Amino acid sequence: MSEASAQTFEQLSRQLQEEQIILSAAEVHGMLAGLVASSAPSKEREWLLIMADLANEGHKFSDSMINTLEVLHQQTIVGLSCSDLSFQLILPSDDDPLSERLQALTEWAQCFLVGFGVNQQNLAAASDDLKEAIQDLAEISKLSTDVASGEDDERAFFEVSEYVRITAIMCFNELSTKPAPAPPTSSTLH
Repeated sequence: MSEASAQTFEQLSRQLQEEQIILSAAEVHGMLAGLVASSAPSKEREWLLIMADLANEGHKFSDSMINTLEVLHQQTIVGLSCSDLSFQLILPSDDDPLSERLQALTEWAQCFLVGFGVNQQNLAAASDDLKEAIQDLAEISKLSTDVASGEDDERAFFEVSEYVRITAIMCFNELSTKPAPAPPTSSTLH
């Protein structure tokens, strides 16, 4: 992980704890990245309402948290759209225990899928490669965090985290030009 990514993780973790939001920094960034990567950006701050609903039990975020999320949202868009593939996952530092980093990676993947699913419940129009990558992400989100911290485990963690990172970029590249599907309208009268 980059040093900037690890610093963002620490800062966001502290702010989430202060604001008594139960999600981790990895979960918040994964969810935000899933929202961004799954459809064309909306003209309004609709993503912020979705984040409040999913991450803060529907309660409005504080002004400070809104500012943090807006900066993170913009950084996520820029990172995912960068042609040099510089997008980074917000995860703990490489100095943290491997089990903690793996836990954060699985949380990131789980919440990416949540954010992604808000706009992309049906992957029928997605490429076969993207469908497979999303299925792989679902499997990654279930990984056990019971690992040793040997060189092979570190290498495996790096490879899996790179796959997750590239999958997010692939989702953005394939889907970010498509508007989010309209919510279904119900013809049922109550």
